Amino acid sequence: MTEHDGEDAPLTLYLVKRLELVIRSLMDDALRPFGLTTLQYTALTALRHRNRLSSAQLARRSFVRPQTMHTMVLTLEKSGLIQREEDPRNRRVLLAALTERGRAVLDECEPLVRRIEDRLLAGLDDRRRTAFRRDLEDGYGSLADHAHGQRALTNGAGD
Repeated sequence: MTEHDGEDAPLTLYLVKRLELVIRSLMDDALRPFGLTTLQYTALTALRHRNRLSSAQLARRSFVRPQTMHTMVLTLEKSGLIQREEDPRNRRVLLAALTERGRAVLDECEPLVRRIEDRLLAGLDDRRRTAFRRDLEDGYGSLADHAHGQRALTNGAGD
């Protein structure tokens, strides 16, 4: 047991939130010259991994509310980083896709974001890096599954 395992130790959730805040601050600083925020960068990378997403899908993958994503999509579209077109399966839905300019901006930003990640992991050997990443993915999966179940219960409660 280490000094960080005792009753007076901060909650793991608090430590994760502190980590998120410092990462977001560093990323916002790194991305500012490109006219991007961390949230916009996250949305663009979601589109890089799975192109042609609706605003609702993009909001879920970018961890923001649909209303926030709507505003962000309009900004990214106006900046020429994404384009939208009708979903052939549902003409009421617009699907967002990266433009060539959007891909180019992501390519320029990637080394800056990688440097932040490298700094985060600098004190860890390969085994600990792998374990750290796996543990983060496991924790995310557990909470995401729980949140999905809670939303299903809440949404189904009014039926």
